[in-house]
Amino acid sequence: MNKYCFGMDVGGTTVKCGLFTADGEVVDKWEIKTRTEYDGMRILPDIAETIKAKMEERNLTAEEIAGVGIGVPGPVNDKGEVPCAVNLHWGFTQVEKDLTELTGLKVKAGNDANVAALGELWKGGGAGCHNMIMVTLGTGVGGGIIVNDKVIAGAHGAGGEIGHAHVDDTIKEPCNCGAYGCLEQIASATGIARLANNLLNETDAPSLMREEAEVTAKVVFDAVKKNDVLAIQVAEKFGSCLGKALASFASVADPEIIVIGGGVSKAGPVLLDFIIPTYKKYAFSGCKETEFALAELGNDAGIYGAAKLVLQ
Repeated sequence: MNKYCFGMDVGGTTVKCGLFTADGEVVDKWEIKTRTEYDGMRILPDIAETIKAKMEERNLTAEEIAGVGIGVPGPVNDKGEVPCAVNLHWGFTQVEKDLTELTGLKVKAGNDANVAALGELWKGGGAGCHNMIMVTLGTGVGGGIIVNDKVIAGAHGAGGEIGHAHVDDTIKEPCNCGAYGCLEQIASATGIARLANNLLNETDAPSLMREEAEVTAKVVFDAVKKNDVLAIQVAEKFGSCLGKALASFASVADPEIIVIGGGVSKAGPVLLDFIIPTYKKYAFSGCKETEFALAELGNDAGIYGAAKLVLQ
């Protein structure tokens, strides 16, 4: 009988690893280095080695393992193949096939943001729901859309790329994706800092933000909490763009709940104060009462979601 599973969250620096019971309890969690040299050729073998080592340490047999779920920073198609993962230096990689051959275990792969969303639905901010949109606000903006407990990956593995929805015609600099005016350019940590610096350069008005050596998203929202006028203007721009975008996504996916995660979400409930009013203003009538919540699993969302991926 399958009693356990592994959840692996592959990042550009480390691979977060988790051993779970089939009902979602963490038995152990640890990290290994992501070796991206030589086109990332050591990444999957390293993951296989750490899985085998943990099984030996815990005296677990293959028959007790339901499988391995793995989240990777790139699109993943329905065959478990990754066309490209820039941060890992991967070209086309057959993640599920290769890792199955290396471990002898069932493997299920997914995009890391989608997998993190699944984790939050299972054991985090969306627990108890079956339909959810999650947006992660970090260096970039990621996301995941879940309908009836299933991640919507799409035909090319690009479902849930919330950060690359077009929201602003005035931005002249290209996004990392090559397009212009993406949500990521406004709602990410770097986007919020850019908005703040632009505003500070346009006016001589006093602001607590000027007292810092570097203006970051944390600096902005710390100043918001102290009723700083310029910081509030930045937060209003951020909240307006994100609220409108989420209203559009909600009219397609009709979620029970929208969960906000990523480093920016550490600002706390004040973040939602700037998103929800715009969302309610523009959302379709049937979606206006959608609940909002902050993510709860932090950096562990990926390993939880990866584990759930293989248990589905």
